Amino acid sequence: MTNFHTRLGAEVADALRDGHPVVALESTIVSHGLPRPDNLRVAREIEQAVRDAGAVPATIGMVRGELVVGLDDAELTRLATTDGVSKLSVRDLAVAAATGADGATTVAATSAVAAASGIGVFATGGLGGVHREAAQSFDESADLVTLARTPITVVCAGVKSILDVGATLERLETLGVGVVGYRTRRFPGFYLTDAGFDLDWSVDSPEQVADVLAAREQQCVHDGGLIVANPLPVDEQLDPALHDRTLAEGLALLERDGVTGKAVTPFLLAHFHSATDGASLAVNVRIILRNADLAARIAVAAAARRHAA
Repeated sequence: MTNFHTRLGAEVADALRDGHPVVALESTIVSHGLPRPDNLRVAREIEQAVRDAGAVPATIGMVRGELVVGLDDAELTRLATTDGVSKLSVRDLAVAAATGADGATTVAATSAVAAASGIGVFATGGLGGVHREAAQSFDESADLVTLARTPITVVCAGVKSILDVGATLERLETLGVGVVGYRTRRFPGFYLTDAGFDLDWSVDSPEQVADVLAAREQQCVHDGGLIVANPLPVDEQLDPALHDRTLAEGLALLERDGVTGKAVTPFLLAHFHSATDGASLAVNVRIILRNADLAARIAVAAAARRHAA
């Protein structure tokens, strides 16, 4: 293979050409974040949630070394059901393409590829961040530095509660990544509605987010990303006591088994799934479906604002 250009799916290419709203979706949740066979079903439900809210879904991934923006169902099925799919951050994309790999894009890679393809809104579950014990391990997700230089809007339920949330917010501030709460001034903690930290800014509607994006574009000052933190309603979160107990158990298992690096998040998510008898999976699915819906409504509002201008 000598042509390494990114390929746009036909529907995505048409939508971008005509100025219709498009929402980027990651593929790591399909290959690494959810157990089989739920992963493929949920991936299709996420795309449908985007469609139901009036936008075109663009799930991003790599198939046999080809980077695709807008995987078709056969390609999505391949990444959901094939063993050995690589987890690709931005730095991995060129090597994976050159070696003909199947790969699922992380938040960082999805953000970078989406922005490079002209897509401005991205829906995910939870953002990566600073890991616990990072002062010793220097373990920090590439999501943070990528968002510092990528003009993309990421709708998420905060950062995964298995991380050091406070340190992550400090790093986002240092890196200049904008953070707003959606109808809240408290930062969500993925499974939990409230991670225990205040936010300086909140927005109340998709149209207000579209105004923020228009202001950023017209000011020509800030090139970084915007995080729209969309918390679960309190009655839909994971029971906090169950969460805290499961997290403590999972962290102990990490230390016992010596799990580090990219393996930490999948390990802990799998532990949550088994230890909560699937309750965490149900919450995870609710999170991503709600974020897909909100991201689509933001994309629709942004497209309408551009057309009106």
